[in-house]
Amino acid sequence: MGYDATCTLRFDGKTSRGTAWLEHKDLVFRGPVRLAIPLATIRAATARDGTLHVEFGDSSADFTIGNAAEKWARRITSPPSRLDKLGVKQGMTIAAIAIRDDAFLVEAAERAEKITRRPPAASRPVDLIFYGVDHRDGLGGIAALVRLIKPDGAVWIVRPKGRREITEAETMAAGKQAGLVDVKVVSFSDTHTAEKFVIPVAKRPR
Repeated sequence: MGYDATCTLRFDGKTSRGTAWLEHKDLVFRGPVRLAIPLATIRAATARDGTLHVEFGDSSADFTIGNAAEKWARRITSPPSRLDKLGVKQGMTIAAIAIRDDAFLVEAAERAEKITRRPPAASRPVDLIFYGVDHRDGLGGIAALVRLIKPDGAVWIVRPKGRREITEAETMAAGKQAGLVDVKVVSFSDTHTAEKFVIPVAKRPR
């Protein structure tokens, strides 16, 4: 189960049936009653008997979501870091090409064994490549990156959010044309989205 669930909400003396989503920055409920709770305002989140209890501001709310309640509480109280969501593990080798997010580069350098700002040599493939693309014209460069990652490595395409110059559909199509499959989408920052592409298992060199 992911972070969406049909549930019962008890809030402000009312009980409503609808759907809840635990998003990147908000806990959202849609039904007869609508509620959006910024995660930054949540003071406490606990789970008991399938109910997620959250305290925020001067209010509280109960979401009856079943077995996932504990998982949601942990996600709220101990959210994964950006590097965790991007799959950056200790000791990995990384290439960050055309990435202009200095904070990310510092974060990644602290965890990676090696990080380079240039395409790696084909003889020394890396675990992860982060490729910044601001316009659809840059998507043609994805194909050249495939041979620069390890067989179980990944290429992350980092693009601006909500820009006509480059869309999600165009990015997905370019990855597929390069022989990759998309497996994950992550909010890279307030302004950029990252889409993860990997080599299909059946096509990975042994």
